[in-house]
Amino acid sequence: MKYQIQGETLPVVICELEAGERMITEGGAMSWMSPNMKMETTSNGGIGKAFGRAFSGEKMFQNIYTAQGGPGMIAFASSFPGSIRAFEVSSGQDMIFQKSAFLASEAGVQLSMHFRKKLGAGFFGGEGFIMQKVSGEGIVFAEFDGHVIEYELEAGQQIVIDTGHLAAMSATCSMDIQSVPGVKNMLFGGEGLFNTVITGPGKVWLQTMPISNVAGVLRPYIPTGN
Repeated sequence: MKYQIQGETLPVVICELEAGERMITEGGAMSWMSPNMKMETTSNGGIGKAFGRAFSGEKMFQNIYTAQGGPGMIAFASSFPGSIRAFEVSSGQDMIFQKSAFLASEAGVQLSMHFRKKLGAGFFGGEGFIMQKVSGEGIVFAEFDGHVIEYELEAGQQIVIDTGHLAAMSATCSMDIQSVPGVKNMLFGGEGLFNTVITGPGKVWLQTMPISNVAGVLRPYIPTGN
């Protein structure tokens, strides 16, 4: 499989497949394709895994697209202004994504739930304690909100992130939630009560425009019914 990511504000990934190669995506993610791409809707692992994907922000059923009779083409566009990134997963190289980040992948990739280890991370982190774990073998495409900045953390090295800006991280990284120090900072600082702390080793990808922040900015301008 060969691919190109095109566009800046609203990107699209265009995949060129050899005969017999397959792509997996959630329903509604396909944007355009060649006529020889055959679609099959499946629970892809049984009803248990389907429910797991639903809890992690994806649809229960997935679509598998196969190039039949020769090379095929299929494209997946982002659903929000931001970035599409490609990740190669393999044994021992799992990835953790923010909820709903999964866009499409090669057929050898598995998508499942990932729980933040400490309950505090779920109840106070602001983005929910269920994330997406991507494992298996192959290339996976994820969509993030806004521009993406990448950092590589050494063992024990930490970065403190405002709620919602975590896009993805290596599964070798750990995550925790810490409260903002000082009552005055918590009440009047305008940065919320808690921050996310990521500890290496591994890579972390941060997004500049979380959709939750956009919703908060737009909320005062949306008229409410009487």
